[in-house]
Amino acid sequence: MRVTLKAPAKINLTLDVLSKRPDGYHEIEMVMTTVDLADRISITSLESDRIIIDCPTAYVPLDERNHAFQAAKFVKEKFGISRGVHIQIEKNIPIAAGLAGGSSDAAATIKALNQLWNLKMGVKEMADLGAKVGSDVSFCIYGGTAIARGRGEQIQPIAPPPSCWVVLAKPPIGVSTADVYGALNVAQLGPCKTEDMVGAIKHKDFKEICSNLSNHLESVTLNLYPEVKRIKETMRRSGAEGVLMSGSGPTVFALTEKDSKVNRIYNGLRGFCKEVYAVRLLGENM
Repeated sequence: MRVTLKAPAKINLTLDVLSKRPDGYHEIEMVMTTVDLADRISITSLESDRIIIDCPTAYVPLDERNHAFQAAKFVKEKFGISRGVHIQIEKNIPIAAGLAGGSSDAAATIKALNQLWNLKMGVKEMADLGAKVGSDVSFCIYGGTAIARGRGEQIQPIAPPPSCWVVLAKPPIGVSTADVYGALNVAQLGPCKTEDMVGAIKHKDFKEICSNLSNHLESVTLNLYPEVKRIKETMRRSGAEGVLMSGSGPTVFALTEKDSKVNRIYNGLRGFCKEVYAVRLLGENM
């Protein structure tokens, strides 16, 4: 038997950094939502006690560094399962992009194994297990649109924003999340926007959603990586109603309701950025 699931990418509509925690992490509050760009995870149970990752995409680790591998290991440990699993990953989400590709793969792995082995885990139990792999995995278990708090593992689902186009652009660079947080001065951060964003989403007010896009990590990444700043400026010049960096970057996304603007934004980026995607906002759980 094989279980195949989509693992959609996420974007941050807000990312508020509230304080530095005693454990070295930062206390955050953010609104995340899913977009129609997804990896595909296919999982088959094995008789032998092995975890095999099969992914032809370069730079994807095939061992315990892979989030899907870690997710399968934690599921097996939790339930004392001696069977193995073959995990086939079809990558469509850019790697190390701030779009939670690896986290979404881990979440899909947990959900697929829950089906495959009839483990009867509820959403919260799966999300708690996912938090052991990484902060974004809990959100990816829930999917849809949600407020995330703590390190990102405390999830409160909310209604989706109105549907729109999302143009994603990832420059050919890697960004260290640890370096970005390390360069952050919490005392100098701007106002928190999560509460305003939740209100704008509740009223389905696209203009207000665009006005309240906010990411406290963005200024740090823009200073460290001029390529990210250039993408953001190009999107604005092309007429995007809202533009923001997702997570710690380097991917930047543009929001627009107008079909006529999608090609203009997309084509404006293709000249100097190879990884550009025009997709729809999903917002609701798949």
